[in-house]
Amino acid sequence: MLLWFWLVTGEKKPGSMSEFWLISAPGDKENLQALERMNTVTSKSNLSYNTKFMIPDFKVGTLDSLVGLSDELGKLDAFAESLIRRMAQSVVEVMEDAKGMAQENLLANGGLKEKMKCLKIDLTSFVTHFEWDMAKYPAKQPLVSVVDTVAKQLAQIETDLKSRMVSYNTLKTNLENLERKSMGNLFTRTLSDIVSKEDFVLDSEYLITLLVIVPKQSYTQWQKTYESLSDMVVPRSTKLIAEDNEGGLFTVTLFRKVIDDFKTKAKENKFTVREYYYDEKEIKREREEMSRLLSDKKQQYQTSCVALKKGSSTFRDHKVKGPLLRWLKVNFSEAFIAWIHIKALRVFVESVLRYGLPVNFQAVLLQPKKSSTKRLREVLNSVFRHLDQVAAASILDVGTRSRNSRVSTVRSASLPGRDCPGTVLGRLL
Repeated sequence: MLLWFWLVTGEKKPGSMSEFWLISAPGDKENLQALERMNTVTSKSNLSYNTKFMIPDFKVGTLDSLVGLSDELGKLDAFAESLIRRMAQSVVEVMEDAKGMAQENLLANGGLKEKMKCLKIDLTSFVTHFEWDMAKYPAKQPLVSVVDTVAKQLAQIETDLKSRMVSYNTLKTNLENLERKSMGNLFTRTLSDIVSKEDFVLDSEYLITLLVIVPKQSYTQWQKTYESLSDMVVPRSTKLIAEDNEGGLFTVTLFRKVIDDFKTKAKENKFTVREYYYDEKEIKREREEMSRLLSDKKQQYQTSCVALKKGSSTFRDHKVKGPLLRWLKVNFSEAFIAWIHIKALRVFVESVLRYGLPVNFQAVLLQPKKSSTKRLREVLNSVFRHLDQVAAASILDVGTRSRNSRVSTVRSASLPGRDCPGTVLGRLL
């Protein structure tokens, strides 16, 4: 049996892919010798890097229950792969300008003992040195219970991911909306960061200050005509307070009773009165909201560097991750580790279904060298050719499962994601 999956690891360069094949063969003398021949040939020809993939003996139960688990594990495999991809993409989104450093947060440290947590275990190393986590997934439990434990763990991680990313995206959207208000031209952008209290006549029963947008080519015309656009315009009351590529923002003070007439005449001369009334409380509230959102985003979701001091001397820099980034790092590791355990469970279940009871098979992990997959497949077909004879005979009796059934392939689809370091691509079909 062959399971084929990919990792986008970024170890040699961002987005680089590592391909893995998980194979299993019956554990009798003839097939163990075949595995040894395979290891010898692939090693001499530099076709792949091979390691034993150790899977514990589980409580099998009935063959009918294994058939049900086979279908369930296939769905759980795809779900885990999808969850890991989403978490990796979330890390990239949260890190924003530091996307190139996302890989250091996409590791598999969750399976380490507490005293080894400081080590950074990359995804490839974890797969090639895989050991079943007996503490987290006790092999003495019924196989159905083990699968249920993994499924509940992944479901909880997905629930938490959705909740945390909703909060993050809400904050990000609110911040972007405020930032968008400070961009654009004078017709659309907020003016709270441009105008000041001194630009306006305030608390007057009769006078009011308007803001007028004047095209750049009409500055001279405005200066000559604004006092005569209507009666009761205060002479020499105009002042240029802001400019953009298209025009300038001018103040003008007049009596309240002629506002409508002034607006009409200004429009006829292609001057635009911007509807704006100075409200000091609203301006303060808007500025405080922007400052709060920026602070929340930085403190809660992004990475910052602080200098740790000992006495009066700085002795090292320390990276402090926001709560969301820390959560993503820890739970990406947990989800990835669970996903590889699912691979092990699939190998076990499919091997028992194909090779029968008692349980007796050997699993091997192959990491093909670049451009050697075609030759490697030919070697596998040659080494395990003897299994094809039984497979051909078994076609005549569909209802019979043979212990020595042929090497079967579970093929994978290459999914998009090279722009997302750490993305796991191995969907098994």
